[in-house]
Amino acid sequence: MKRVSSWAILLLTFLGLADSIYLFRSEIMGAPLLCDLSAVTGCNIVAQSPYSQIFGFPIAGYGVIFYSLLFIVVALELALFHYKTRRIIQGMAVFGLISSVYFVLLQIFVIKALCVYCIASAVLVVLIFMLASTLEPIRVSKAHNTSSPSKSLAMPPSV
Repeated sequence: MKRVSSWAILLLTFLGLADSIYLFRSEIMGAPLLCDLSAVTGCNIVAQSPYSQIFGFPIAGYGVIFYSLLFIVVALELALFHYKTRRIIQGMAVFGLISSVYFVLLQIFVIKALCVYCIASAVLVVLIFMLASTLEPIRVSKAHNTSSPSKSLAMPPSV
């Protein structure tokens, strides 16, 4: 199951990277975004808002960096199959989820416009987060497990 989840995350990461590259390229070139869905037509409003940049760098550029790094880590995980790479993927997925929730809420409540590409990226991150949670279960240390006898109750060795 871990391998299937890793491959699925790799695919979703590739899609997120393509989405972010399109948004970043559009921002750099100054070209309007193509977005004509019935209820979601605010792509250019969101892209031209003052919230579309952090420290003078487009958010889409941060998306390119995020998805590129995640792609590399997932590819490493597929090659190495090590729990540390799975933990890194899970940490990145949590970071991506928190960021995506913040940006979607910003679009809804502050900018009052929705970007279909941003929503697509948020959906991809939610799916990545869900799949990443299946990669490495959280383990409870035996020292903290109350159902098993504690080693601290054993008598100390005699001197």
